[in-house]
Amino acid sequence: MAGEAAGPVPVDAPAEPERETRGRPVGARLWEDAGPQAKKPRGDQEAPRPPKRKIVLLLAYSGKGYHGMQRNTGASQFKTIEDDLVSALVRSGCIPESHGEDMKKMSFQRCARTDKGVSAAGQVVSLKVWLVDDLLEKINSHLPSHIRILGLKRVTGGFNSKKKCDARTYFYMLPTFAFAHKDLDVQDETYRLSMETLQRVNRLLACYKGTHNFHNYTSQKGPLEPSARRYILDAFCEQPFEREGLEFAVIKVKGQSFMTHQIRKMVGLLLAIVKGYAPESVLERSWGPAKLDVPKAPGLGLVLERVHFEKYNQRYGHDGLHEPLDWAHEAAGAAAFTEQHIFPTIVRTERQERSMAQWLCTLPVHNFSASTQGTASPDTQVPGSEEDEDSD
Repeated sequence: MAGEAAGPVPVDAPAEPERETRGRPVGARLWEDAGPQAKKPRGDQEAPRPPKRKIVLLLAYSGKGYHGMQRNTGASQFKTIEDDLVSALVRSGCIPESHGEDMKKMSFQRCARTDKGVSAAGQVVSLKVWLVDDLLEKINSHLPSHIRILGLKRVTGGFNSKKKCDARTYFYMLPTFAFAHKDLDVQDETYRLSMETLQRVNRLLACYKGTHNFHNYTSQKGPLEPSARRYILDAFCEQPFEREGLEFAVIKVKGQSFMTHQIRKMVGLLLAIVKGYAPESVLERSWGPAKLDVPKAPGLGLVLERVHFEKYNQRYGHDGLHEPLDWAHEAAGAAAFTEQHIFPTIVRTERQERSMAQWLCTLPVHNFSASTQGTASPDTQVPGSEEDEDSD
């Protein structure tokens, strides 16, 4: 009869054939095992990638034989520290090869560029990487012995090593015969720095402290450009020491930032005064509007010792998520690298090439009493040939 409910199905009635949906019978419950399913071939499965995070690397290197720190796109004949570093990052598996070709993809940033031949004991770079196991050891295994990653730390996602850096400390290592008066033999290796001369050197270096217009200490900067004004926090010369029978001294300079060749010219003018080629009054004139011929000391002895992140450390260093970027635990490794790779390179190269002795012979050609306005300085560069911010 129409509308009458269907009666119960007899027990012995044949059951309908079960349909399968995605390998599970229709009547099967979700928590019941429907039996083994076909697996994809192993080759089709992608291994899960490690997490990608922003980190900083504490980097030390001997700059001899390199054309500076920064990678020169399209100029592969000029090898840089970053060329070797990026290659090691790719080979260690923490960045894809495409990021090695375009460093912006990994948000790469260095604290400071260093020029040709300049070394570093405490350079810091920030970048995004895959946090693979034993990352620091893997990167170092693909680097030459004169380039080392000394430390690795996690930082905030928006961290930029250049913008977050409060100050940079450089040192300049030179043979002390560079301080000898001009009437003495410029190659006298028996010369020893007297306490009186050291005190005078430190008195002159103290004049650099504070804010000054350093337009005469770089190229392509005018006296009216605000970026020519730089703040020097400290400048002094340490006690001399001997290496292989030759006496050396270390000049340390700490500043917020430096322009191209600024520290080398600061050292160059200091030596010209101490040796008697220029009067002490030339320091004040060098910060004035007139163009002055300031000599540039050799690049061999210049080393980026460390970079500072005081403001970042105050805000994030003790938040329970991030470590302070003070590198206290890595200080011993940086000192050991300096003694093993940087100091010996400076001493050996000075003995072989006599770069300081030869440069001292050029000081008499500089005219420290006249303005060079309208004339080309020996250190003048072609515009655009080198950037002039936060570098030396």
